[in-house]
Amino acid sequence: MARKIVKLWYDREGDYLEVIFEKGEGYFKETKNDQTMEKVNSRGRVLGFSILKVSQLRKKPLDVVLA
Repeated sequence: MARKIVKLWYDREGDYLEVIFEKGEGYFKETKNDQTMEKVNSRGRVLGFSILKVSQLRKKPLDVVLA
């Protein structure tokens, strides 16, 4: 089985976390949660996600459904 690489990027100044688990061209779109966006390709396959205001997650977990 091939190994999967997950790329994480955190911007402390912007309090922003980006997680990409599949390479490919895509774009970020809104989710039902204002704090989270999902990255999808042209077919709608989820390639990753981003979270704004990550520091607020210390108080409670974030539940988000990705398409």
